[in-house]
Amino acid sequence: MELSLESITIYPIKSCAGIAVQEARMEERGLRYDRRFMMIDESGTFISQRKYPRMALIATGIEGEELWLNAPGMPLLSVPLQPRSSSRVLVGVWKSLCLALAVSKEADEWISQYLGARLRLVYMPDETRRSVNPEYSINKNIVSFADGYPCLLVGAASLADLNRRMEAPVPMNRFRPNLVVAGSQPFAEDGWKQVRIGALSLHTTRCCVRCMIPMIDQEKGAITSKEPLRTLSRFRMKERQITFGLYMLPLTYEQEPLRVGDAVQVIEGD
Repeated sequence: MELSLESITIYPIKSCAGIAVQEARMEERGLRYDRRFMMIDESGTFISQRKYPRMALIATGIEGEELWLNAPGMPLLSVPLQPRSSSRVLVGVWKSLCLALAVSKEADEWISQYLGARLRLVYMPDETRRSVNPEYSINKNIVSFADGYPCLLVGAASLADLNRRMEAPVPMNRFRPNLVVAGSQPFAEDGWKQVRIGALSLHTTRCCVRCMIPMIDQEKGAITSKEPLRTLSRFRMKERQITFGLYMLPLTYEQEPLRVGDAVQVIEGD
């Protein structure tokens, strides 16, 4: 069976709900608009669903040059896709420190009210260049506010295999991938070294080590069971860590956009 690109998802705000799109351009730090915004606490450290599961219920959308946010019980909030604030903030994402722009007091008040803590919304401007782990970098690669790498890919068959092992299936959004590939064997992506999707070439880095977020029901914004991590721990443990999905670096970008249905070709693999 031929491989194809089944879906594309961007996550404008780190750890908030994603947007399924039919096409997207790959840029140096990842898919355009993906994780260019982030929420931080009073110390400047990023927050995520790990501490605030209700972030899953913050819906996002893009209209023209605006990004809108919506959440239960909250008014619709709109912010510029490219804020021009002069207020710079030093922010921390895991081991990275980089400069971000404060978006607006209105945005800060909105997220603080919804999540019940003093928080700020920040944006990564073009001049900020956050490096990926040098151990996996090919050409001084950079990344947005994603955990570590520009793109996360999962095979649709891998989720189907996992769901066959569980009493109740889970949707793909538990794993928050950017790209989902159809037509491969379960977990075949583990061995891919380089792939071409349409006109885009991508190089793999490492399998994605899973935290608690896949246990969060993305429609409820809460942990409802220990699945799917409990089942994954039975057959997807590597060096005492659960893996699911593959991190990738773009070798080419700003060419033709990726489109759902694009052919996927494994250029190099085990």
